[in-house]
Amino acid sequence: MNKTYIPEGYRPLLDKYDTQLAISYIKKTFQSEFASALNLKRVSAPLFVTEGSGLNDNLSGVERPVSFDIPAAGVDAQIVHSLAKWKRLALKRYGFRVGEGLYTDMNAIRRDEELDNLHSIYVDQWDWEKIITEETRTIDYLKLMVTAIVNAICNTNERLHAHFPQLINSLSRDVAFVTTQELEDMYPYYTASERENAFVKEHRTAFIMQIGGALKSGKPHDNRAPDYDDWSLNGDIFFWNDTLNRAVEISSMGIRVNPEVLDRQLTISGHDERRSLTFHKMLLNGELPLTVGGGIGQSRLCMLMMNCAHIGEVQSSIWDEETLRICEEAGVPIL
Repeated sequence: MNKTYIPEGYRPLLDKYDTQLAISYIKKTFQSEFASALNLKRVSAPLFVTEGSGLNDNLSGVERPVSFDIPAAGVDAQIVHSLAKWKRLALKRYGFRVGEGLYTDMNAIRRDEELDNLHSIYVDQWDWEKIITEETRTIDYLKLMVTAIVNAICNTNERLHAHFPQLINSLSRDVAFVTTQELEDMYPYYTASERENAFVKEHRTAFIMQIGGALKSGKPHDNRAPDYDDWSLNGDIFFWNDTLNRAVEISSMGIRVNPEVLDRQLTISGHDERRSLTFHKMLLNGELPLTVGGGIGQSRLCMLMMNCAHIGEVQSSIWDEETLRICEEAGVPIL
């Protein structure tokens, strides 16, 4: 069943050329804003990693990476799902120190993604990672990082409006922090997505915390890989999208696992076999720095700020014929 939804009476606010100009402006401006706010330096990143390195993001554990062999190197490679693990290793290799961090343009292919207004098989995001200390592995420090990112987003949105006055989009800097258990307690008969929508509709901007572990109901709010985020110190940043009349996740982030947390989460999730992978061995041996990091969706951020109804308006990907037909009949230009 096709999940594409076009709001009644929707029309793009910019023509095709101004759309490209606005996308470029958002990306350039936000990179500067958030790199300055978090003390990050830009680095280059891989499009693929070796299969046996353990560096690819396993997401919820069921998505299939795009794989291929490299005869000249004698190895099998995978297109990255994200750079959640690679970044932490890069901080060590590049000699970054406490308080310093990196960010990069991350491009990925997620072949099993369900296609709708917000999801594409092509993923473009800013991946970032920063070295912290054991003393800053706290909820308070995580909230500090969230607030800095939200302010960078709001600063960018205000500067965009000055260049494109027709883009009227009021984003709230006021972040409502809530745990997934608190959400389940508030809305016990809602699905996880319905809880997110109800809470974000009321608060406009929210950080939903502690994703991955089982709640009182026995189920997690959402699945998270056990080997990058500490499930007690992570979360997602949401903004309310007036065009789609729903909550939209802009960033997934968290304080990363230390050796003790990785050991526990591998056991809980039933993934003890990963202990033999290169990345996991290094982490369990305490050879990698303690970090906080995440990913910020580039196309989703552009969608939000430009009041777009479909992610295909701001990125070039591949869509099924039904989606293309629905968008064409509604006058929605797909790149």
